Amino acid sequence: MPALLRPALIAFGVACVLSVATLASSGTAFAQAKQAAPAPQAAPAQAPALKQIALTDKQLDGVLAAQKDMDAITEKLPENTAPDAKVIAQLDAVAKKHGFASYDDYNNVVDNISLVLGGFDPATKKYVGNEAVIKSQIAQVEADKKMPAKDKKEAIDELNEALKTPAPAVENKGNIDLVGKYYDKLVAALGDDQD
Repeated sequence: MPALLRPALIAFGVACVLSVATLASSGTAFAQAKQAAPAPQAAPAQAPALKQIALTDKQLDGVLAAQKDMDAITEKLPENTAPDAKVIAQLDAVAKKHGFASYDDYNNVVDNISLVLGGFDPATKKYVGNEAVIKSQIAQVEADKKMPAKDKKEAIDELNEALKTPAPAVENKGNIDLVGKYYDKLVAALGDDQD
């Protein structure tokens, strides 16, 4: 799903978290670093703050069930364009079909899931926090002997920039265990969101 579909995505910090969540399904550190780069935004100060909620099994099941339908709609959209009213109506209908009040409600749940996923180490599938995940990615890039020097520098710069703008702390600690329970399914379903 194109990043523009999520309402401004909580500025750079959560954009990085969402990218880090996507990294879990990526095979190379370079691809991980490339995805950690923030999307250009007009004014990060205007981005809405993430409304953190306590997630439920029902919400996670709803996200997993809705993802295929959501992707079918959003894959048709041109990159870097906001959806029109007709597309928003389709997305709202899919969200409601899967138990959400609206597409915005669905997005808030996905954002909360992504916030937690961003702190999972993809190798161990254990929650270690966003900073530890990014530091691990830096180490992977630095150790990659096949990556061209220019690409390596760019990737490390992007990851270091991500460290400077930390993601918000997970307020609902129960979300960590719940997302961990669904980790593999969530990474499979949401992992392609940021491509």
